Amino acid sequence: MKKTLLAIAALTLLTQSSLVAQKTGSPFQFLRFNESARAAALGGAFVAMPEDPSAVFFNPASVWTSGDKAISATFLKHVLDINSGLLSYSDHAENFGSYAASVSYTNYGSFQRADRNGPTAGTFGVNDVSLAVSYANELDTNFFKGQLSYGLTGKFLFVGLEVLNSTALALDGGLLLQLPHIRTNIGLAVLHLGTQLSTFNGEKEPLPLDVRIGVNHRLRGLPLLLNFSFHHLADETDDVFQRFENFSLGGEFYFGKSIQARIGYDNGVRRSTTESSSRKLAGLSAGVGIITNFANIDYAISSFGSPATLHRVSVGFGL
Repeated sequence: MKKTLLAIAALTLLTQSSLVAQKTGSPFQFLRFNESARAAALGGAFVAMPEDPSAVFFNPASVWTSGDKAISATFLKHVLDINSGLLSYSDHAENFGSYAASVSYTNYGSFQRADRNGPTAGTFGVNDVSLAVSYANELDTNFFKGQLSYGLTGKFLFVGLEVLNSTALALDGGLLLQLPHIRTNIGLAVLHLGTQLSTFNGEKEPLPLDVRIGVNHRLRGLPLLLNFSFHHLADETDDVFQRFENFSLGGEFYFGKSIQARIGYDNGVRRSTTESSSRKLAGLSAGVGIITNFANIDYAISSFGSPATLHRVSVGFGL
């Protein structure tokens, strides 16, 4: 119990220090799109989700619940010719704990070279890369009649722009409390806490620090998993209470053992789409999951307003 309380206190202090107002302008904003299709379909309410290898991008403590030799891969079709990919692998070692390795990559397509006089010959590209390793273990097997686990992720980040590049180191930390007797899970995570190693112009820029708190609950007698989370709690706002306007909720419906239908809503996305004429379905998402003996296949569509609709496809399986 002493070890458990110390770990909770450490993450609480880290969270409190993270809640100092953060500017969101950062060359590493691609970290905020590291979502699997299942997570995106649920509006990003995923910080308390166990037994899913892709949840490592939301809460490293989830690695403890992912099982042995689990793989998740995601492809994201963004607006225009922007494409992203995510890959995670997790495993469990007896007497050591659980661990994971993950990578994310974003390519922004080709751009025409130009100088002050206009276009010149040739093109150039822009790329983002994140490489990460995670470790998770249990803290207490009888914490409020549930299991409490913790996790840490260390990340190396790279952004390349023409001949310029920027690198950074970041740390994620999280707790996950599973309460099977009431069919509920509670998660807390601090994401992207770190600093730049190299900059574009000698001036350091912040990482997109994120604090998330969430819960999910499986209803009794109804095949529905409800998910809710607060996110981006470290963003700069005029009023501290405005940070709690960044919330997500989602529902996952089960049709037998093989089909799952999902719907979600992200109020933070809705708020960020300022022009009422382009809002339309901004913040809404939906998707479907198919479970087979070999793999889990997921699809999600997310709306960022009339000009931006994102499509994701994920595949997860065990080895």
